[in-house]
Amino acid sequence: MSYLRPNIEAMAGYLPGEQPQDGQFIKLNTNENPYPPSPAVAWAIADTARGLRKYPDPMANAFRRQAAELLGLEPDWILCGNGSDDLLTIVTRAFVGEGQLARLPYPSYILYRTLAGLQGARSEEVRFNPDWSLPEAFAAGDADLRLVFLANPNSPSGTVVPAEKVLEVAERLPCPLLVDEAYVDFAESNCAHLVSRCDKILVSRSLSKSYALAGLRFGYLAAQPHLIEQLIKVKDSYNCDALSIAAATAALADQAWLAANRAKILATRGRLVREMRNLGFVTVESHANFTWNLHPYRPARPLYEALKRKRILVRYMDYPGWGDGLRISVGTDAEIDACLEELKAIV
Repeated sequence: MSYLRPNIEAMAGYLPGEQPQDGQFIKLNTNENPYPPSPAVAWAIADTARGLRKYPDPMANAFRRQAAELLGLEPDWILCGNGSDDLLTIVTRAFVGEGQLARLPYPSYILYRTLAGLQGARSEEVRFNPDWSLPEAFAAGDADLRLVFLANPNSPSGTVVPAEKVLEVAERLPCPLLVDEAYVDFAESNCAHLVSRCDKILVSRSLSKSYALAGLRFGYLAAQPHLIEQLIKVKDSYNCDALSIAAATAALADQAWLAANRAKILATRGRLVREMRNLGFVTVESHANFTWNLHPYRPARPLYEALKRKRILVRYMDYPGWGDGLRISVGTDAEIDACLEELKAIV
């Protein structure tokens, strides 16, 4: 006899990228930042550690003020989470009920489908056009539609939907549109300014990638205050701990560090794209800290396995009906050189 809800038993569950615990790997599979975070992060953690006997600020107001200043908003437009995945969960729980519908693009971040399944809801995948633009069907109405997800930049492609197109889609939809900007600091544009223009648009961001804080778990959401007020009811009481609040606030304040780090990663990304194309790969122009790569003659899985045997991890991703490929995170120049040398030997 099973004691579980039927929808939980039926789910496959979300499978994170490999995190090897044995030996040394060049890790280019989970889009981590290859460089240490701002030195201000360690100082903030050390300073905060003396007060851990007390509960943290349940609203992470120090960070809310910092994020609001960065985005040109007020603090009550910001909600903090234990990584942006926590915020995706909060929003899904708030808007999508059992038997209702969530929509997501395909191929994209598969966690969206998992979050709908946890609610006992249905998920509808709308395929990108071949050029990674959104089809008209993505903005179509549906009586059961309660939430639409859009990773922008998208994973695995690294492509971007222009802000004006995002606004057009949101205005046509009968429900909120959650724009997941986990990789936006590596792009040339963003959608944060749309939040004040349309209350159906919510924008989530992560500090895992561009601020090199994947191990910390901190993210934030921008939305109009009447929505934030309701989402607060859904979040865990203390969903962000004191160390992460202090560290994230210090990281966000150090925009000079972000600019320097971003410049290094974009330079390496450009070189990676060029070299992969020289090796015969079809590599999509990326606006994130990874590239999506397909080879017209060499299957992707054997390439992934050959690199893994050399202790280089990239992400093999297979999307039924679309195809498979290799997503390669932008590492240090030395890490990318090692990956490219092995690929040259293989292909």
